[in-house]
Amino acid sequence: MRERLTARVLLFDPQGRILLMKGRLANRPQGTSSWFTIGGGVDEGESLIEGAIREIAEETGFTEVEIGPVVWTREGPGVLVTGEHVIFKENYIVARCAGGEPSREGWADYEVDLIDDIRWWTLDEVAATTERIYPERFGELIIDVAAGTYPDAPLAITVIAVAS
Repeated sequence: MRERLTARVLLFDPQGRILLMKGRLANRPQGTSSWFTIGGGVDEGESLIEGAIREIAEETGFTEVEIGPVVWTREGPGVLVTGEHVIFKENYIVARCAGGEPSREGWADYEVDLIDDIRWWTLDEVAATTERIYPERFGELIIDVAAGTYPDAPLAITVIAVAS
C-alpha cells in the first residue's frame, strides 16, 4: 500500500482559538461527520512546510501565516477520494494567523461535498464538546500546544486498536 505524506495544521488565531473543519470521509459520504484539523496531502516536489502553507491557503484563504514546528505524528490506513487505499503519514504542524472568517473559495469540488462546517474553537469549547474531534485525544493533546509548549521531538500519537 502506498504511503501518503500529509500536513495537518494546528492553526491558531491571536485569541488562541484553533480552526477545525467538520466533514465526512470520502468512502462514507453519508456517514457521520467529525471534526478535524485543516490540511491534506503534500504534493510531489513539495516540502512538508510548503504543503502546509498551500493547504492553509486553499482551505482557508489565509496567506499570511507563521509556521511553527511539527508537534505530533500519526499514521494509519485510509482511503483517498479517488478510492485508493493508502497509509496516511500525518504530520501535525503548528501555525498562527491573524484569524478572521475562513474562505471556502479554494475548496475542491469534493471538499464542498464532504465538508459541512469550518469554524474557530476555544479550548473550553474543545474540552466541553461531545462531538468527535480527530486525532484521538485531541482535547488532551492540544492544551500544551496552544500554550506554546512543544515536545523536543514530534510526539507519536498513533492509536493502535487492540483486538478483543
